[in-house]
Amino acid sequence: MDSLTQVVLGSAVGYAVLGNKIGRKAALWGAALGTLPDLDVFIPYGGPVEAFTYHPGFSHSFIVHLLISPLIVWLILKIHSGMQIHKARWFWLVFLCLSTHALLDSFTVYGTKLIWPLSEHPFAISNIFIIDPLYTLPLLLAFLCTLIPKIHTPRIYKINAAMLVLSSLYLCSSLILKVIINNKIDAAFAHKHIHINNYVSTPAPLTTLLWRVVAMSDGQYYISYASVFDSPEEVTINHYNTSPALLNEIKNEWGVQRLQWFTKGFYSVKEQQNKIVLTDLRMGMECYYVFNFAVGEKTNKGVQVSNFEKLNQRSNLSSLSKVWDRIWNPDVSLAPPYADKNCMKTP
Repeated sequence: MDSLTQVVLGSAVGYAVLGNKIGRKAALWGAALGTLPDLDVFIPYGGPVEAFTYHPGFSHSFIVHLLISPLIVWLILKIHSGMQIHKARWFWLVFLCLSTHALLDSFTVYGTKLIWPLSEHPFAISNIFIIDPLYTLPLLLAFLCTLIPKIHTPRIYKINAAMLVLSSLYLCSSLILKVIINNKIDAAFAHKHIHINNYVSTPAPLTTLLWRVVAMSDGQYYISYASVFDSPEEVTINHYNTSPALLNEIKNEWGVQRLQWFTKGFYSVKEQQNKIVLTDLRMGMECYYVFNFAVGEKTNKGVQVSNFEKLNQRSNLSSLSKVWDRIWNPDVSLAPPYADKNCMKTP
């Protein structure tokens, strides 16, 4: 989730735990702790694939949070030496601010290693986009209220609790919408007699009213858009080609296997200017994906492993305006603007 959301979530959680005892200090510590797990982005993991697949890692593990919370509490109480009486509540403030950060990240499609080191499995419920104003704004309002000196603590405490409940209800509603969308997707593919192996649904940018679906099949994949107002017959489905056979000569390379594992099979493989490009299909849209890696290169001797360079694709902000239109009108197309759906054109 974006940094602002994590800051205001941490503030709200911190104030809910200890705000009625120590006031806005709880909100400020909560805000700091809410962003602490993301500092692992500054760790030099050693390469593009490592940086992509190891974050979020150990700093987002509930187990690590449980073990490190007493140390952080000890440091806090060194600063606030007169607050030993609230030591137990300080522990819950620290642990909950850290763990709710990780839990919220697991609601996105990216994946969060919640039980590292017991497992590296990236948990991803994918029921909220990485930036969602309707989730963030109530928490931001609560945070701003804690900074206003003239509002009495009991009133701030009630406002904070109300905003925390409101944002949590929004998260719960997105889970319900995900079930509704998945049922529509099942019906839509069945209606068009399309066989797929598996699929993942995730909200479109900035909303939970429109969902983007990636469905994998043999030799191709499907990108679907479904509004909560669509009937199954109105769900948009576009198909694109992928060439996983291009990886045959380098399939045993660690970087290739790591990307296949982390994407949970939702990736495409295409040849672009003699480069073999593996793309994570879960984040972005066709022709504008966020994570693309040059895993191999075609030579006279066949496909050779590459340096796994991360390739950037130009973002298409103009498509964001169409997202709102597509919610209400199934005839609005979010398919790529090129006749060549394989997106082989260089930006």
